[in-house]
Amino acid sequence: MLIRGVLFDFDGTLTEPGALDFPALRQALGCPEGRPVLEFIEALPAGEQRSAARAILDEFERRSAENSRPNRGAEELLDYLRRRNVKVGILSRNSLRSILRALENFRGTQPGDFTVILSRDDPFVPKPSPEGIRAAAARMGIAPANLLVVGDFLFDIQAGRSAGAPTVYLTNGDPDPRTAMLADFTVARLEEVRDLLRLYTPLPTGKLPNDLLADFIEELGWNRADLLVPPGMGEDAAAVALGGEEVLVLKSDPITFATDAIGYYAVVVGANDIAVCGAVPRWLLSALLFPPDTCAADVRRTMHALEQAARAHGMRICGGHTEITDAVRRPVVVAQAAGAVARAGLIEKKNMRTGDRILLTKGIAVEGTSILAREFPALLRELGAGEELLDRCRAMLHDPGISVLREARIAAESGTATAMHDVTEGGLATALEELSAAGGRRLRVFRDRIPVLPETRRLCELLAIDPLGLIGSGSLLIACARGRCDELLASLRASGIDACCIGEVLETGRGIEALSGEGGSPALWPHFEADELARLFRKK
Repeated sequence: MLIRGVLFDFDGTLTEPGALDFPALRQALGCPEGRPVLEFIEALPAGEQRSAARAILDEFERRSAENSRPNRGAEELLDYLRRRNVKVGILSRNSLRSILRALENFRGTQPGDFTVILSRDDPFVPKPSPEGIRAAAARMGIAPANLLVVGDFLFDIQAGRSAGAPTVYLTNGDPDPRTAMLADFTVARLEEVRDLLRLYTPLPTGKLPNDLLADFIEELGWNRADLLVPPGMGEDAAAVALGGEEVLVLKSDPITFATDAIGYYAVVVGANDIAVCGAVPRWLLSALLFPPDTCAADVRRTMHALEQAARAHGMRICGGHTEITDAVRRPVVVAQAAGAVARAGLIEKKNMRTGDRILLTKGIAVEGTSILAREFPALLRELGAGEELLDRCRAMLHDPGISVLREARIAAESGTATAMHDVTEGGLATALEELSAAGGRRLRVFRDRIPVLPETRRLCELLAIDPLGLIGSGSLLIACARGRCDELLASLRASGIDACCIGEVLETGRGIEALSGEGGSPALWPHFEADELARLFRKK
């Protein structure tokens, strides 16, 4: 099931239930209990009697609309859908006039926020007939099967089922068993609809959002006794006890961009995640997927690039798979790296302690800067980037480089590192969130200390993207014992590796506290649902 739009009932769904006094309305109309009001009115003799009944209904709806208020969570849900570019509509048995009047009581929602608003004034049979849902789907440009119908009454669910649309029954805390049985989903509050939509709306390009990943891993329960570092948010490699003192560290990652250097990326990205665990990268397996019309020379070139990069990083290719398939549109390399370390030398993020200092090597978004220059040269030239700048940015792949093996080895051998995490997709902002989650500690970061190389700053300014959210292999986060921070910084700099202290580890918990300026004023810390690079690729 893939949801591309949401169609809401209005009274009792987007508005608080109870604004319209149905018992009093029925009494005023003489409508018997259990008989739908609209159908009762339409069954009256045409002329004065039916007109009088319609006038009574209009007056009740007018007073109800004036007194109505947004349902709990309604405006937050509508805002979320707008930000996710999910189309929204209203289908109601109310008059259009009463709907528009009630929307005046919403703070941040306007009629123009809805792709379609359909009422009983429109020329189709009202719910439970499916006609309105089919009409709404057509106007929204969505198949009924991709339109989620949300309502608080049996007619909403019956109409949705008849139209072939998935349905959500909103109980507002007072469920009707018959309606719940017919609905695809039942929720007590609108806030729960957002959780459903996160599962059934299209995901953004890039890696799975961390909160979803954490939920799925918890559901699957992958913890085992021999897994020293099991799957988890912020854990990019697994550590398996082999018996005795030896630990096997494993990493798997796909490379889906920078096809001109895809072999080099596949090796270095995998080796980085092995090294941050304190292990030595030793072996590599790779699955090579190429699109149709790939020639043999391209396959050979990628294999040679893998071999050369592996040899340069002390690794050996020991197997894999190669395939031409229409499942991909450009080359994809899925590399699995492996390394070994003594149990005492394994660096685990859970060993971070309050007071540890957070070091960052090089500058942020080194990898992203190189990719931008390689993948978007024409756009950057159009925006004013010169060839000299683009050449320098491309060269950043190797200088300062996207490998963190040297700094990871220095930190591991120093005995000062309590945790390490390389900055990858989602940039420094996401990497710090992951480090916090994996280490179980809150982090404080000083925004003014974060190093941004001039080339990175310039390209990000031209493309209007935030370097904090740009993919950043080549930068290593190191949690270092507080009293030995200067010692480790001196060792890194003596080896020609730029590094600085950008923050510190706080108490048990999870999250980022950002400060800026000399006085340490509270600052916003950005969150990125997808990498800034992925956002650019969607526009490409």
